[in-house]
Amino acid sequence: MHPPREHSTPLAPAPWQRTALGANLLAPDGGLGVTIFEEMTTLAVRTGAINLGQGFPDEDGPLEIREAARAAIAAGANQYAPGRGIPELREAVAAHQERFYGLTPDPATEVIITTGATEGIAASLLAFAGPGDEVLTFEPFYDSYGAVIGLTGATHVTVPLAAPDFMPDLSALESAFSDRTRVVLLNNPHNPTGAVFPEAVLQRVVDLAAKHGSIIVTDEVYEHLTFGVPHIPVATLPGAAGITITISSAGKTFSLTGWKVGWLTGPEDLVATVRTVKQFLTYSSGTPFQAAIATGLGQPDAFFHGIAATLEKKRDILSAGLRDAGFDVFTPRGTYFVNVDTAPLGITDALDLARRLPALVGVAAIPVPVFCHPEGAERTRSLLRFAFCKKTDVLEQAASRLAKLRGRL
Repeated sequence: MHPPREHSTPLAPAPWQRTALGANLLAPDGGLGVTIFEEMTTLAVRTGAINLGQGFPDEDGPLEIREAARAAIAAGANQYAPGRGIPELREAVAAHQERFYGLTPDPATEVIITTGATEGIAASLLAFAGPGDEVLTFEPFYDSYGAVIGLTGATHVTVPLAAPDFMPDLSALESAFSDRTRVVLLNNPHNPTGAVFPEAVLQRVVDLAAKHGSIIVTDEVYEHLTFGVPHIPVATLPGAAGITITISSAGKTFSLTGWKVGWLTGPEDLVATVRTVKQFLTYSSGTPFQAAIATGLGQPDAFFHGIAATLEKKRDILSAGLRDAGFDVFTPRGTYFVNVDTAPLGITDALDLARRLPALVGVAAIPVPVFCHPEGAERTRSLLRFAFCKKTDVLEQAASRLAKLRGRL
């Protein structure tokens, strides 16, 4: 038997309250809490701990791309970009999709540039989902998903991903769909678990979405950061092209997360619908950065292969330290993150350990239950997430500190 559908219906009346509730930030008394990222970062600063909580690199991306941004600024690219994005970057995105995946979006009508992937996701959900609809995600889920789904007024339905491989039960996936499933928001490679979903899972999502008349919105920001397995864009699968919005960004691929340059591709009618919302969120942003990312997307294949290989080595350095600490380590197939189970150390409350870890060994992490609804939080109660997108010497130091944990509990 698979578990019943888990869902969270936003009941709070005000939009900000629905948003906070969706992101697990609304206290029982109606007060507003801080994000776990803010809490862990504050602890890390206070204790001098190595912060492996939030997923951002601690070194800048390629010099060639940064120099291209400087050149664009010097050349006067400092005013509003077109709402769709500068033509140079839309053409580069289309060329990237064809080069790596055989997809051929029209840069004039089927590509728009967004303020990071986060805006593309928000604009898509606000465009397609509303009260009475359901939005389906896997669980654990990236926290902004719950927030924006709450803002739309739709019901957030989830399908659990269970350790060690974090693959969904396909019968549970089928049961999670209904005729109210307006959007399937699919994150692949998956944050926070590090799972990379195989073709059979992705095709089942496509088939069920087609059956129920749902739109698929894919978050593929880690597309070039997979380890030993290929990334399969949903839009390449049979039956998917006409119902899929594909979203990605430059931040993770090029280690330039502060630039907030993302893109969205898909069939003209769906892209036009999203653009209607997106143009009243930011309209446009980052003109010189858009020009520079066009340069980045033209990097040779060796660059894209190299960043994944380097990150895989960093994953292994941190994973070794986590095993020495006594954790059960779930090796990720992609992303910036590795998850562990604290239960072998006799710990059943990862949130409590996360709050103690900076003082115990000088390392900060994020408890996985914060990425879940209450039932999912109970299932993942003993799991912690660590980021390995840091300098090698920082990870080696973190691994050394973590190895001492067992003796300090």
